[in-house]
Amino acid sequence: MTPKEELIFLALGGSGEIGMNVNLYGCDGKWLMVDLGMSFADPGYPGVDLVFADLDFIEERAEDLVGIVLTHAHEDHIGAVPYFAGDLGVPLYATPFTAALVHEKLVEAGIEDEVELHVIDHLDNFRPGGSISPFQVRYVPLAHSIAEGNAVLIETPFGRVFHTGDWKLDEDPQIGEPSTPEELTEIGDGGVLALVCDSTNVFNPKPSGSEGEVRAGLESEIARHRGKRVLVTTFASNVARLQTLGQVARDSGRKLCVAGRSLDRIIRAAQSNGYLRDFPTTVDFDTAMALPRGEVLIIATGGQGEPRAALARIAAEQHPIDLDEGDVVLFSSRQIPGNELAIGRIMNQLAARGIDMVTDRQELIHVSGHPGRPELEALYGWIRPEILVPVHGEMRHMAEQARVGALAGIPKQIVQKNGDIIRLAPGKPGKIGESRAGRLVLDGDIIVPADGDSIVERRRLAHNGHITVVLPPDGAKGDVLINAIGLPLVEDMDEFLDEAKSDVLTAISRLKGRARDPEAVQEAARLAARRAARRWSGKNPQVAVLAMEAG
Repeated sequence: MTPKEELIFLALGGSGEIGMNVNLYGCDGKWLMVDLGMSFADPGYPGVDLVFADLDFIEERAEDLVGIVLTHAHEDHIGAVPYFAGDLGVPLYATPFTAALVHEKLVEAGIEDEVELHVIDHLDNFRPGGSISPFQVRYVPLAHSIAEGNAVLIETPFGRVFHTGDWKLDEDPQIGEPSTPEELTEIGDGGVLALVCDSTNVFNPKPSGSEGEVRAGLESEIARHRGKRVLVTTFASNVARLQTLGQVARDSGRKLCVAGRSLDRIIRAAQSNGYLRDFPTTVDFDTAMALPRGEVLIIATGGQGEPRAALARIAAEQHPIDLDEGDVVLFSSRQIPGNELAIGRIMNQLAARGIDMVTDRQELIHVSGHPGRPELEALYGWIRPEILVPVHGEMRHMAEQARVGALAGIPKQIVQKNGDIIRLAPGKPGKIGESRAGRLVLDGDIIVPADGDSIVERRRLAHNGHITVVLPPDGAKGDVLINAIGLPLVEDMDEFLDEAKSDVLTAISRLKGRARDPEAVQEAARLAARRAARRWSGKNPQVAVLAMEAG
């Protein structure tokens, strides 16, 4: 599909799910991408860490793609850049802090000389792809839980789109200067065709809260724990929270220690772009452990239960930072859906050691970076779009935002999902087609389809185990060898193997005239071994049959 004289919206990721944001706008034969993110794999993808949107649609039209505009530096908006930007072969556009983190990713991938990265350090219009592009773009600063969160205002021949990225309202943001209501109202005064808007927190009936309130909450909570080591775990990318914790450490007379490579990277990028200028000089692990317990504040990664992050290793007593009974861990972050079990395991380890824990459910030590319903309603009043397109949420979030938008008086709401091709203008807006919107996974060092043979086989192995049957050479007399992995037959394994061998030999003997057909022999052996496993264990394992060669 090539967009004609029209304005089209197509999400390849991030609509119908939280994370993996990839959005396309099509106009006058060209495409513009906004964000290129990833997600972290759930247990449904055994052996896999990263999940990407399948970009086949735009890869087939890469010659018509004018550029990729990045709203901010969270992984679900930039994480796929080092894996796909080189192949897409188009310029990237980002504000300085985001560009610094993207550049570091490109260097790690060894493609920094292959990808054109434009740093947009102003709020003037720019035209991705140059004069051939029908898209003119301007960054609009909004508050979020990272430095330089931005909306993008996209001007086209068919109207303007206000694409929010991730955002919230914050009267005391600690880092950056988000656009004022007056500035947003001025954008609305100029006319906005479509508001493409974050849906993540739509069910929250209250505003998300201010980072300034979190600072007061952390100061109060840390003051309660005099004489104890205090560890705060938060999202590494939350530069405002790091600023807050640096100030709290200084005000409370505690030395600051940072545990986690991602924190080191974020602090480095922030300071190189003018943030965290008064951040305290940190102490190393040995110094932190030598200080009196009440004189150190530790910031650590791992609040989402990541097994290799600093907090998980501290909880398992496998890290130079050690916590003693009575010390305190503050979870200054929300639980991302799907991470509850992993977080719970770490909390249980800490609790077993007598370490106290405080979460945002107990004290005001975290606020969301996404808008609650009052914030959405305020933005609707300022921007006054003709069309509302909810994104960045599961289907229930997007449907609810459409309902809220309708109640607020927005004339048209479009609830779409990944792969839906939406015409915004001209004429009546709505769905005009579908494209494939699959998933890819990083499996080892290889990107493969999420529903490919390797992942499907691995799921089957994880659920049902594996049997290997080794047959003697064709026509030769000999023993059948069978090995089983993952079957719940610890005490009965020997008896099962004996019976499975007998079943395999019996199945082969019944072939009679077909016993000289290798394929028939192997299939008979496979089915016999699998039936034996089902009879003994109730499992349907994968079965591999190998035939020995004559010596």
